[in-house]
Amino acid sequence: MGKGQLSAEMLILLAVILALVLLVASQLLKTANTASAKIDQNSQSVFDKSDAAVAAAKGNAGDYCVGNDDCKSGFCSSTDGKCR
Repeated sequence: MGKGQLSAEMLILLAVILALVLLVASQLLKTANTASAKIDQNSQSVFDKSDAAVAAAKGNAGDYCVGNDDCKSGFCSSTDGKCR
């Protein structure tokens, strides 16, 4: 009676511990997925604002420029160094 019952109690205890570990792991995975989604959303917002700032910094027609990337029109005159 003693040896078999001790083994059954150990199996029950092991099953309870395993269930708790699975529950905690499931909750951690759910939390990690939620955090990942929020980080992706915030990162996209930062990139969008960065792109808008770069576009706003480009020169209008007549502004001085060094290369085509400096102008909103995408064309920098090599003769006078101004956006067209």
